[in-house]
Amino acid sequence: MIQILDGTILTPQGWQKGSVIICDNKIAEITSSVCRIAEAEVVDAAGCYVIPGGIELHAHGGGGRDFMEGTAEAFRVATEAHMAHGTTAFFPTLSSSTVPMIEQALDTCAALMADENSPVQGLHLEGPYFSLQMAGAQIPEWIKAPMAAEYLPLLERTKVLKRWDAAPELAGAEAFYAACLDHGCVPAIAHTAGTPDDVMRAYEAGARHATHFTNAMSALHKEREYKVPGVVDAVYAIPNFTIEAIADGIHVPPVNLRGMYNAKGVERMCLITDALACTASASQDNFDPRVIIEDGVCKLADRSALAGSIATMDRLLRTAVNDAHIPLADACRMISETPARIMHIDERKGSLQRGKDADMLIMSKDLRLRHVIQMGRVRYTYNEA
Repeated sequence: MIQILDGTILTPQGWQKGSVIICDNKIAEITSSVCRIAEAEVVDAAGCYVIPGGIELHAHGGGGRDFMEGTAEAFRVATEAHMAHGTTAFFPTLSSSTVPMIEQALDTCAALMADENSPVQGLHLEGPYFSLQMAGAQIPEWIKAPMAAEYLPLLERTKVLKRWDAAPELAGAEAFYAACLDHGCVPAIAHTAGTPDDVMRAYEAGARHATHFTNAMSALHKEREYKVPGVVDAVYAIPNFTIEAIADGIHVPPVNLRGMYNAKGVERMCLITDALACTASASQDNFDPRVIIEDGVCKLADRSALAGSIATMDRLLRTAVNDAHIPLADACRMISETPARIMHIDERKGSLQRGKDADMLIMSKDLRLRHVIQMGRVRYTYNEA
């Protein structure tokens, strides 16, 4: 038993002062009492915030390792690097990859998920069904239109493929989105030069989520004297579309982050890192030699596009609160409750409630990590200095 003592706890009902009691890997109780339980290991929150652990929907690696490597070691090193910064549940992400690479990652993911205490919740494929015009840092040689003969066997191979992104304007995209839904995989739109009509067709086929919103997707622009709307405008206009934002303060400037929040609200917006292998790593070497780190972000070496971030979960929270001026409770929900609901794991994770997995963070009033607790274990502790 663990007692998180004297915290300011974010519950579904709002902030509450008191204690969280953990038995094994579950939340046993949230109470207003700050009396010590004799038989419990006590973690003194000392008035700090106690919030749900971060759930990462979109990151490519960390700690010097990339999920495209496909090995259990790479998966463990990368997820551990992010856990040290507040991510307690993870959907590892592969950029556009070959079928053998995807198959290896699926097998590794399945093996890790056999341990119920693993932070890995399923695999996310970002591509390869994208627009070349909006390829960004994706490897262009591997980009293609959806092929049922390719994606159906992968969807049928295992239950650990939980999300797959594709551009809605491509031939066969609607059938692809429908197939994802049929196999319990969340379809999302991404890397798209499409039109609002393309987005509506995707929506009607079952797509409800937009990947790294506003990045690598068409937006309002002029053609001669006329304004032409794009994918961004359509996603804003469809109320039920959820979005994810790279909240590093660079991919999405803080004013735009606040605008997304104002438009979509906490219920339909989550925060992601889109982090690359060099994130939370002593080395600045990249898995992808085309990528450089400059100005606190990853770019293609020719500076033609951003390539990903070096952000971590704690940085997302500070950017949202301190720079975009999003209320703390809502920013916390956007790294926990909302991603849990989008990925259909909210019956187990995403909020501090009795019976849910004991994934939580203790953060100081200036939003610095003090403790990371994952599945009832204190995984990381940091001093105030």
